[in-house]
Amino acid sequence: MGIHEGVWGIGPSDNYTKLAERFRPTFLRIREGAVHRELNRKLLHEEIHWLRACGFGTIRLSQEDGGLGATLPELFGLLIELSEADSNVTQALRIHFGFVERILNLPDGERRERWLRRIAEGEIVGNALTEIGENKVGSIATTLSQAEDQLRLNGIKFYSTGTIYADWIVVSATAGEDDIVSAIVPAAAEGVDIVDDWAGFGQTLTGSGTTKFVNTPVERQDVFARETYTKYGTAFAQMVHLATLAGISRAAARDVAAAVAERRRTYSHASADRAGEDPQVLQVVGRVHSQAYAAGAIVLKAAEAVQRAYEAKTSEDAEYVEWANVEAEVEVAQAQTIVARLTLEATAAIFDALGASATARSKGLDRYWRNARTITSHNPLIYKERIVGDYAVNGTRPPFAWQTGIDARSHADQTTGDNDVRLKPPS
Repeated sequence: MGIHEGVWGIGPSDNYTKLAERFRPTFLRIREGAVHRELNRKLLHEEIHWLRACGFGTIRLSQEDGGLGATLPELFGLLIELSEADSNVTQALRIHFGFVERILNLPDGERRERWLRRIAEGEIVGNALTEIGENKVGSIATTLSQAEDQLRLNGIKFYSTGTIYADWIVVSATAGEDDIVSAIVPAAAEGVDIVDDWAGFGQTLTGSGTTKFVNTPVERQDVFARETYTKYGTAFAQMVHLATLAGISRAAARDVAAAVAERRRTYSHASADRAGEDPQVLQVVGRVHSQAYAAGAIVLKAAEAVQRAYEAKTSEDAEYVEWANVEAEVEVAQAQTIVARLTLEATAAIFDALGASATARSKGLDRYWRNARTITSHNPLIYKERIVGDYAVNGTRPPFAWQTGIDARSHADQTTGDNDVRLKPPS
């Protein structure tokens, strides 16, 4: 019957296949060049352009606003497929989709309409949020200040994922005494310097390096207060990572099956004359496929919780809204601890089914583990497990946002300052 791409189950909705078929030719095109880009450090400008041209960045917008009206499970299903093609591309768009959620949750008004138009026209948003160095936890050195008749932005950021491909940059900054805001500036604005100096061993094409701002002008209407953060925004951001991991595991499963099917060399102490007939080798391939299946199923299940949190925004029941967001945060944390391990195990195990030739740099099979390890290092699993355990044992509200830094030890939720609350499901 030939080689199968894998059995991953049906999509998250009746509409999913029709939605996905719009993008699968582009995903395939991206997949075909993935190893070449990896080996030659060819940045993703062309691939991002292809996705922009087919409207991928607009899929969460309603049809009335120029999008496709995709639900969150549908979005994450598509991100799994894109990540199977090239996980760098998904991560490069992570902040864009997070910003779209922020806009979708704004109240009706001129600001919301302006950004919906920009997104519908294909404009892409990157980020400059994180700083490295001597900052204390919760502090941001980048400043937004008044200079004569213009707001000006000054600072240096790192982990600026996707910004090198973006039209706009979301920048976290301190305004005034301690007020932290988001300033959105054009990537081509005066004083912006985007440096491709990301030197991690994985996700090498995401542009996750330095962005500098020197007296960069900011329009007052494009300054967002902390209150505009989406409550489920952290869960959403983690879900993009999880969808990326699930896609990586599928790609590894696909490639190991193809490599075993083509392999002719074997060992004197093997269980069969061909690798494709060796039960021990087939067992490895089957386990990797099963791990990839489990990772994808968990991601799509967790996506349902984030969809409930999104829909809860229309509820007038504050207790239900809080519960929906807490449940989403905990479900995603639970998913993260398992999907990460499934993917790391699967991407390492593929070499057990292949010979030493599989380690040839030209094959690029090592990129799967490197990329997965890089993504799973963003938010330590040990903290997620503790948070889940604290919720399960004590009903402690999980933190909805956090920051990195030195010195100041704080468990406070960066959106509300409070997470030590015993929670019960709404009646």
